[in-house]
Amino acid sequence: MSEKNSFSQETMEKNEKIDTAADEPEVNYRGLKAMPYIIGNETFEKLGAIGTLSNLLVYITVVFNMKSITAATLINVFNGTTNLATLPGAYLSDTYFGRYKTLGFGSVASFMGLLVIALTAAIPSMHPPGCGKASTCVGATAWQMAFLFTGFGLLVIGAGGIRPCNLAFGADQFNPKTQSGKRGIDSFFNLFFVGTNIYVKVIPTGSPMTSVSQAIVVAVKKRRLKLPEQPWLSLFSYIFPNSTNSKLPYTDQFRFLDKAAILTPEDRINQDGSAVNPWRLCSMQQVEEVKCLMRVIPIWASAIIYHCAIVQQHTYAVFQALQSNRYLGNTNFQIPAASYTVFSMLSLTIWVPIYDRLVVPFLRRITGKEAGITILQRIGIGIFLSILTSLVSGLVEEWRRTKPLIGIDPRRGGISTMSGLWLIPQLSLAGLAEAFTAIGQVEFYYKQFPENMRSIAGSFFFCGLAASSYLSGFLISVVHRTTAGTATGNWLPDDLNKGRLDYFYYLVAALGVMNFVYYLVCAKWYTYKGSANTSLDSKMVEIKSEKPAV
Repeated sequence: MSEKNSFSQETMEKNEKIDTAADEPEVNYRGLKAMPYIIGNETFEKLGAIGTLSNLLVYITVVFNMKSITAATLINVFNGTTNLATLPGAYLSDTYFGRYKTLGFGSVASFMGLLVIALTAAIPSMHPPGCGKASTCVGATAWQMAFLFTGFGLLVIGAGGIRPCNLAFGADQFNPKTQSGKRGIDSFFNLFFVGTNIYVKVIPTGSPMTSVSQAIVVAVKKRRLKLPEQPWLSLFSYIFPNSTNSKLPYTDQFRFLDKAAILTPEDRINQDGSAVNPWRLCSMQQVEEVKCLMRVIPIWASAIIYHCAIVQQHTYAVFQALQSNRYLGNTNFQIPAASYTVFSMLSLTIWVPIYDRLVVPFLRRITGKEAGITILQRIGIGIFLSILTSLVSGLVEEWRRTKPLIGIDPRRGGISTMSGLWLIPQLSLAGLAEAFTAIGQVEFYYKQFPENMRSIAGSFFFCGLAASSYLSGFLISVVHRTTAGTATGNWLPDDLNKGRLDYFYYLVAALGVMNFVYYLVCAKWYTYKGSANTSLDSKMVEIKSEKPAV
């Protein structure tokens, strides 16, 4: 046993000294030259898909004559499925096709999806007849809905290919030792393919999930073995010579996984130091990579409730605008209800450069941290702001409902005299929350996942969005059904003046408070990738400082 351990450690040391750079073709990193195409593709996908989300809500209620509760649930399901599609997209990218081909296919699918939805509006026979002043309307036929859902399906496929790959694909264009930058964007569809000869195309190296599965399976097989007292010294240590992943130190969290790297007399070692059967023996590096994933999951779970508050600003905030005074001053111009969500994007866009150029340098002088605050602190601030968003939304809705009316909508009911501009505070808070939490999450997953799982890291963020969209749709349905027969009446009817949307916002805020407490516990427990905890570090220092007996 000890001879095998000695042999594996020696071969590992020799293996780490092998210089494989000479065997690999030299990569010509184009850096900033490729950025306009990549950022352009990402931006126009967002404008085409996410930018039309609120307009789709109004579109299917006004043009396809859906009820508000049905429309909100449908949009939540569509949004959730769009984000969930990033997981299979990331898997296919990392395992088979590579990021470039996946992005190309996704761009075509997104374009076709938007074209199909545009045709449902342009061709009268592809949508039901208008309601006029009637209180009841003719619904869409089965084939009209099928054509609309075809457009939705193509958008789902497109987002599944673009969203998890674009960030990682952009990072591929830069040498890891250089500073990356961003440049302006000019076009959507053609621009991506114009840069075809400039891009660095990283070839997929097989499924990274295979390594994860191996570590879990082997840990289960060896569950009855006793863990060594000094695992960082005695566990099987081997790193593949061409691995793109950084070497990780040992951490003492999820110690049951360490059993996958215990070397037994039955385990066989190759000449290069690797395990003969990776389904019987895994390296400490593999185990630590799995630990990275498992540590991220509790943080990811906290984002689900957080996004529920943000999702309401893309659905029920639009319905609030429809029953508010949307006239601009004393003019006859009405601001489109779906356009109010732009204030959320504006607050995010304005705050990000202020935060980066002014706030971060100020915080850096106080904390001594390069980013001013840690990523987890940044995410926590956004979660707190999401609670304020729901509270402000509830207060505004309560005020809107009690104001006098200026008119009646045949389908929705009374239009409040409250100006729609009073929705700006809640939408601006939602944008600030996104600037902290959403951007922080993307950075968090990108840095905390193993390097060969960067596409999957990108999809992890969108999977959280998907879960929150499904949860939001479920929550809306439950509240709608359970409050229908109560003394307060249905909280979420088509006519908001007859409901209690403010109670629903307060419910979301209460869930946010519980989620915030949960997040603080998880953040305190979390250990960043590449760093061991303090107690373990001290133990290793003590062992290294011990002098052998003479």
